Amino acid sequence: MFRRTHMRLTIMNSVVFIMLIGLLATVIYFFTYVQLYKDVDRSLLKTAEKLNPQPRPERSDEPRSKPGSQPGAGAKKGPEKGPALEEFLFENDPRVITLVWNDKNELINTGPGVDFFQKANFVKKPRHLDDGEIQEIHVERFAFHVKTLKVHSPNGVITVQYLRNVNSEQELLDRLLVIIIIGSCIGVVSSVIAGYFLAGRALVPIQNSWTKQQQFVSDASHELRTPLAVIQAKTDLLFRSPAATIQEKSIDISMISNESRRLSKLVTNLLTLARSDSNQMEMKKQPFLLDEVLRDIVANYEEITVYQEKAITLHTPVNVSFTGDKERVHQLILIFLDNAMKYTEAGGEISLICEQTASTIKLKVKDDGIGMDEKEIPNIFERFYQSDKARTMAEGYGLGLSIAKWIIDKHHGKITVSSKAGEGTCFEITFPKNQK
Repeated sequence: MFRRTHMRLTIMNSVVFIMLIGLLATVIYFFTYVQLYKDVDRSLLKTAEKLNPQPRPERSDEPRSKPGSQPGAGAKKGPEKGPALEEFLFENDPRVITLVWNDKNELINTGPGVDFFQKANFVKKPRHLDDGEIQEIHVERFAFHVKTLKVHSPNGVITVQYLRNVNSEQELLDRLLVIIIIGSCIGVVSSVIAGYFLAGRALVPIQNSWTKQQQFVSDASHELRTPLAVIQAKTDLLFRSPAATIQEKSIDISMISNESRRLSKLVTNLLTLARSDSNQMEMKKQPFLLDEVLRDIVANYEEITVYQEKAITLHTPVNVSFTGDKERVHQLILIFLDNAMKYTEAGGEISLICEQTASTIKLKVKDDGIGMDEKEIPNIFERFYQSDKARTMAEGYGLGLSIAKWIIDKHHGKITVSSKAGEGTCFEITFPKNQK
């Protein structure tokens, strides 16, 4: 199952990476394309804008009008003429070639680059376009961007073309395309590798959760099987002796009752954890006096501790107001006291301490019992976790501390544990006074 999921995640991650690489490559290519040809077209447009010649200065060999005579007197006034051919051949961008055509599609100018078009038998192909529009033409192996204008001149209607060779830009774009293709191929391979790696990393918590769930089901089944087997065995014994009295079978009946209570407690804890995982249990938080709850719990434990030859002490100020779920906080304290009672030998002492500051309330449950190794501390809140030493000294399912951790988290608290083998354990819980 996980292998198939791993492959699907790898494909999804790879597709996402490849799409991002393709998008980035496309943006880079077209941005370069636009910028290169934008510069070319800008130079053509600037050159075309200069095609606005002023009237030619009067030549010295031309006859001047006599003083006092009327302007133009004695001369026949004809139609206005446009600029002469020489005025189109002004100094411009050396990268721009100027071609002037008459109405018979014949080149009528000379200059740098014009001979090439004459030898190539170049026939005027570009048509006149509106201002700002540029055409692209190909002559032999060269590509040009062309700006075409129609102008009235003394020679009639002529067509002026400004051409800019764009072979260097095309070569640059071709090199860029090759680089992008090679880089994209490398990126695709890297994307697959990265996708496989990230898919594996993404599956780690899922695999851990799946493993914990499988372990949880296995442990729960094992713990449920034990009391059920005892109940079934003792019930079969009772059926074999239908004439026996209750007094004669009191031991068997007592064991059935004890195992039924253990089974009920286990099922209740399992149901609590299951509902907490699905967020079906909400905390009913309201103000209450925490010190009163602590005193009631310790009073109930005094008889048990005396019977087991242990001691329990309470240190708390009065009127400790706390906002939280009273039942769950009561359950939390019972879990830690039960845990301390289990692992404290006869003659030992258990201390329940409550302290408060302006913003926090601290609860400490200390015992001088068997303690545990420091390496075990990170695991004690896992479900069904019990150290080997603990299993030999006390019965339990390893669910209490998991429930306690859930209650603490729901109250936005923090817990720290300090313990050494043979020296006892101390659980310290810190709650904020202002609960959300």
